[in-house]
Amino acid sequence: MPLKHIRSFYIQILIIIAGLVLYGCANIQRPMGGPRDRTPPKLLKATPANMTRNFAAKEIKLDFDEYFKLSNAYQEISVSPAFEKSPEYNTKGRSLVISLKDTLLKNTTYVFNFGKAIADVNESNVMKNFTYVFSTGNVIDSLSISGSVTNTLNSEKEKDATVMIFPIERDSALFGKKKPSIYTTTDSAGNFSLNNLHEGRYTIYALKEASPDKVYNNDNELIAFSKRTINLKSDTSNVQLNLFKQTPEKFRVSTKRIDPDGKVFLGFNKPLVDPNIKINYPAAVDAGKIIDYNKNRDTASIYLRNMDFDSLSVVISDQNKPLDTVFVKKGRNETFKRNLTFRYNINNDNKLAPGTDVEITASLPIEAFDLSKIRLLEDSAAVNPISLLKDTKDIRRFILKHRWRQNTRYELVFSDEAMTSIYGDKNKELNKRFQIDKPENYGSLTIKYSVPDTAKSYIIELMNSKKEIIRKDVVSKTTSLVYKALYTGKYRVKVTYDANRNGRFDTGSVKQKQFPENVWFSDKELTLRPNWDQEETVEIPKEPATP
Repeated sequence: MPLKHIRSFYIQILIIIAGLVLYGCANIQRPMGGPRDRTPPKLLKATPANMTRNFAAKEIKLDFDEYFKLSNAYQEISVSPAFEKSPEYNTKGRSLVISLKDTLLKNTTYVFNFGKAIADVNESNVMKNFTYVFSTGNVIDSLSISGSVTNTLNSEKEKDATVMIFPIERDSALFGKKKPSIYTTTDSAGNFSLNNLHEGRYTIYALKEASPDKVYNNDNELIAFSKRTINLKSDTSNVQLNLFKQTPEKFRVSTKRIDPDGKVFLGFNKPLVDPNIKINYPAAVDAGKIIDYNKNRDTASIYLRNMDFDSLSVVISDQNKPLDTVFVKKGRNETFKRNLTFRYNINNDNKLAPGTDVEITASLPIEAFDLSKIRLLEDSAAVNPISLLKDTKDIRRFILKHRWRQNTRYELVFSDEAMTSIYGDKNKELNKRFQIDKPENYGSLTIKYSVPDTAKSYIIELMNSKKEIIRKDVVSKTTSLVYKALYTGKYRVKVTYDANRNGRFDTGSVKQKQFPENVWFSDKELTLRPNWDQEETVEIPKEPATP
């Protein structure tokens, strides 16, 4: 290439580079990043002004310093006292316009609590604890009631619980269909505050519900109340409300069905003490029934040998007292799909706790089994004979006993037709491989419980880190309890003050103004170390006085 062409080529390259540099300088970009906006919207002006007396407007306008979003207005925004007709909420630029659709009461203080309804557009910073207050009279009420809400099921403070008050003459409104006029919700620490209240006598309740209707109308909802009437003449603080699940007064069968495997399933709205179930019609079906109640005795699975019926009349009784009769229908020629399988007390890692037997639970009640078709292999060598025992209290459960060895591979084999259900169904070949878990993964825990009053009874429950009940004992004097072969981890003690000494927790009643039995959770978390015999002392405190 000629020299002049080479020079021309490099000159063009330099011109292009210079152009790019100049263009980049001319288009300076804003630096990325910077501090995150953590400031929620601020109120600049309210029309009419906040805390207005002799209020008579039909519209409220709230102007903010930035654009905002309004979320779940009719769930988040509460008005106390509540309106019959809800206001309308509309955003216009940086303003929120509230149109009042209801007639205002005379000489009444109204409080709008906006909850989490208002947040900025970009970062969703919520404007917390924002209220707008006005009075239709000459005076703005300024009294308050504050306190906290605790869940008695776990002894933890309850967030997002509704706390409501009623004038003493309207106490029965809790059981109606309308929302309470004056209410608020607890914060993340379980605390509440009802403000701008008028002098008077009030009853107070707390409610934890799945639906936002703020009406106590479901057996599964948690309720709390105070027996004491609040005579509000000055600010009242430190009101303690304890949520509990009330046992329904009237028994009801909440679920009834025939499952795909043919069993009749009944669910009850409350636990029973000593349940009994009888097939009233057809009478011939009753003799061959097998009933399996769950641990809480609030469900029943009924297995029937005789399936020749198109409907059943079932009588449910408790402590020999008839409670209800229900009817269950099925097609006379209806067919069912049954698959005979087994589950075991072996963990997900296929390990059996040392010192325990293998528990086998069939999916269906077992009529007969052929021991010659059941094998236990120990490092591939057959164990003879095997000790398989039928549980006398559970027709689906079997116990396999053996002197288990560490570092040994076991396999339990059910050959075809080893077990036969009450319906004549037989299993297909099934096997379960497992080993014995290491002893160092377990420990022994001895706890000395010191009781405050030997004339009373105490229900002691040991719970694991998942809050599952490991064991339950009833004591009435200072006692040492030994817990063997516990998996290493954290444990906690729960104590119920068994007031009527019946060995079970009794809940309360709102209508009867009866509190549930007191429950105490130990503050101390017990950490069980591997392969360790640990001793602890738990002093049960004196039962708290009724609030």
